[in-house]
Amino acid sequence: MNTYARFPLTLTRGEGSRVWDDKGNGYLDFISGIAVNTLGHAHPKLVAVVAAQAATMLHCSNLFHIPSQQQLATQLATLSGLERAFFCNSGAEANEGAIKLARKYFFDQGSKRRTIITASQSFHGRTLATLTATGQDKVKVGFDPLPSGFDYVPYHDIEALKQAINKDTAAIMLEPIQGEGGVHQADPSYLQAVRQLCNEHGLLLILDEVQTGIGRCGTMFAFQQASITPDILTLAKGLGGGVPVGAMLAREEVAVSFGPGTHGSTFGGNPLSCSAALTVLDEIKQNQLLENVQNRSKQLRAGLTNLAKRFSVMGEVRGAGLLLGVPLKMEAASVVAAARDAGLLILLAGPNVLRLLPPLNVSEAEIDEALQKLAIAMEKQV
Repeated sequence: MNTYARFPLTLTRGEGSRVWDDKGNGYLDFISGIAVNTLGHAHPKLVAVVAAQAATMLHCSNLFHIPSQQQLATQLATLSGLERAFFCNSGAEANEGAIKLARKYFFDQGSKRRTIITASQSFHGRTLATLTATGQDKVKVGFDPLPSGFDYVPYHDIEALKQAINKDTAAIMLEPIQGEGGVHQADPSYLQAVRQLCNEHGLLLILDEVQTGIGRCGTMFAFQQASITPDILTLAKGLGGGVPVGAMLAREEVAVSFGPGTHGSTFGGNPLSCSAALTVLDEIKQNQLLENVQNRSKQLRAGLTNLAKRFSVMGEVRGAGLLLGVPLKMEAASVVAAARDAGLLILLAGPNVLRLLPPLNVSEAEIDEALQKLAIAMEKQV
């Protein structure tokens, strides 16, 4: 179905931070499958693990214990401080699970709290519940009647959040950085204040780290930069390095509300996806990729800031780690197209913001090359 506004490009092969089209043209890939290809393309270790697992067992269903799923849950629990994991296939499913769990938690307490507060310009998925949670009206047109139980506040406005809390509020659901919404980052002080509000009112804090998690922002999870811990955390995108896998993590006290039969997924947490995710986590640790993200982020941010001095239409760089956005005083689509012609793949975060999402193992030389190609694109547009 015609649901995607596709670039006029057919990609057929990838290796590391580069991809090639069906005409043999090469490109630096600073989209990474929209923050999915954590280790770049055709990473040798990930290829070997996926092939070996495919030759052993692709799928057996959650009717049975799955060793790699148990190992992945243990690792994510250790890394996040959240004791329980539910595995699914996508970010939307992870967020759907989080919404269900929050409501079930209060149901089990005999409370009528069901409403979840989210932020304007947020993006949480395309299912009926998650697009309703999304604070962008454009994704909701034509899909009414939408589920009830969501309130919205401006992002990064603690006073508005305080005023929105009422007797029906069950949870606050936020992205530490709004990727789709323009690459807007929450200050640590804001997230700390939100955590405190949840504590004071007995609410659950849900953090959507579908795009920011798994090292993308320079720490394993973006919330760690604010020195807080959510009650529920959602992950997907970069977790499997290209193999579809999502996860919803929760504190033990909250997770017990999901008993047998309350939620499920046919494919979630299958042997293939969990083996891929374990490989991604291992590579991040063994090859110090968090340090690489921090270093390459400084390099890329500095380069973009220098470009902004040359091109007045470019604004101040936003974001963290290797999730960076550059606001423009013009439509950004023409710059994305010009960058593609120069051999660099980047994408939008709204009509006026460029978004750059290179693999976590991108090299210093590749960052420099990308900046050169972006400069060429900017020269053609301004």
